[in-house]
Amino acid sequence: MDEKLQKVLARAGFGSRREMEQWISSGRVRVNGQVATLGDRVGPSDRIMVDGKKLGPRKKEQDQCRVLLYNKPDGEICTRKDPEGRPTVFDRLPGLKHGRWVSIGRLDINTSGLLLFTTDGELANALMHPSTGIDREYAVRVMGNVTPEIVQRMHEGVLIDGHLCRFTDIQHYGGEGVNQWYHVVIMEGRNREVRNLWESQGLKVSRLKRVRFGPLFIPSTVRRGEFYELPATEIDKLRKTAGLA
Repeated sequence: MDEKLQKVLARAGFGSRREMEQWISSGRVRVNGQVATLGDRVGPSDRIMVDGKKLGPRKKEQDQCRVLLYNKPDGEICTRKDPEGRPTVFDRLPGLKHGRWVSIGRLDINTSGLLLFTTDGELANALMHPSTGIDREYAVRVMGNVTPEIVQRMHEGVLIDGHLCRFTDIQHYGGEGVNQWYHVVIMEGRNREVRNLWESQGLKVSRLKRVRFGPLFIPSTVRRGEFYELPATEIDKLRKTAGLA
């Protein structure tokens, strides 16, 4: 069955469908030697070129979708290349013959923990979309006096840069002295949202680690800087979470 060209490119890991529509409109894609246009549909026998490079053989979607769970260390940035030469989260990932690894969201340089990568751009885009409402859980070490009133305010929501930010769950996990550990859950992945919420209450975040994304936790066997490739059963859970068949 023929499919829309932008869907095929997104699934191959080049980006979201919207990005692929822009690539097609700008003439970066050819089908059977001809410059592609929006609305084109392709089948398994069609030859697709992106920026002069041939797209690899297209298999059934369940065979070509791969997902990695990466335990990101502090100090790595979530870009493919850094002008300053800093290490990136892509440096340790395995190579691909076709397509590329797409990051599902990002973590800032001082945040460690669970980060997902996939070869399926459509899956990545669906998981990152706010309408999916996927919860993310973080372990946070906080410096300062956390009162019940502060916890209540962060539950109810705090207006930060025009957005109402809130934790859907806050659990105390112990600690020593002024350093206390909490686990918090948020439903969106705005930049520095976890840090900003705590800092809006006059508290300092000294450690931050993402430990869960939707149904996935970091396995205890995956150390910092290591990755784990998800089996088909776990990829199916992710696809259902994203609302994909």
